[in-house]
Amino acid sequence: MAAEPGRLPKKPYEKELLRLQAELVKLQEWVRTEGVRLVVVFEGRDAAGKGGSIKRVTEYLNPRVARIAALPVPTERQRGQWYFQRYVEQLPAAGEIVLFDRSWYNRAGVEKVMGFCTPEEYWQFLHQCPNYERMLIEAGIVLRKYWFSVSLEEQERRFRSRLEDPLRRWKLSPMDVESITRWEEYSRAKDEMFVYTDVPESPWNVVESDDKRRARINMIAHLLSTIEYREVERPVLELPPRPPSKGYQRPPRDLQKYVPDHAARLEMRA
Repeated sequence: MAAEPGRLPKKPYEKELLRLQAELVKLQEWVRTEGVRLVVVFEGRDAAGKGGSIKRVTEYLNPRVARIAALPVPTERQRGQWYFQRYVEQLPAAGEIVLFDRSWYNRAGVEKVMGFCTPEEYWQFLHQCPNYERMLIEAGIVLRKYWFSVSLEEQERRFRSRLEDPLRRWKLSPMDVESITRWEEYSRAKDEMFVYTDVPESPWNVVESDDKRRARINMIAHLLSTIEYREVERPVLELPPRPPSKGYQRPPRDLQKYVPDHAARLEMRA
């Protein structure tokens, strides 16, 4: 049995990530120019690395072209709608990319395990979901689905790290904590979800994410490899010469309110 790969060193990770991000910019320009509609679904256990991967995907992209859909808890009105309706509202128009940080698959995961939906609603979702995704694909939407897989030990380590870090403590919710005690329930829910929704038209792509660096590189490289994009020729831009001054004079500085020079304090301490 082959040994599991170790942690990807930082230097080759950063070099390859930058190369892949440059390709993502090319993909973005192709999407914008050709009027493509691209949807990428990010799912997985809590602390599996979805958010970090999304951050690296969008780091150099134009937010007017690529946006993140991370929907809050549904309102009372949304609970009375067709389940997929509020996700349909987030779908891209021509020339847009939408990255779903969790998606309609909430029903097959959190809602199922935590009892936030009825058994009837759950089974209805499993039967409707493949048809819903087929409709998206038939309408011309490019759909990619990624499941971030993390081990029980690594998930707990990340939870503890968040708990001890005041800058990241907000990322740990009571529901995240409860997921530790429901590991097997979430595992069964994921397995059942795959049985119904891992279909040829829209397959799941599993990303091993115990090593976050490796997961990000693998996910982005795979996404790029599945889309036949091309580099779009952009017009050559040149900065024009500044015209001669027409006598403009800046108002006195004391007429405007400036923020205090906090940085000066750092210089004094250095």
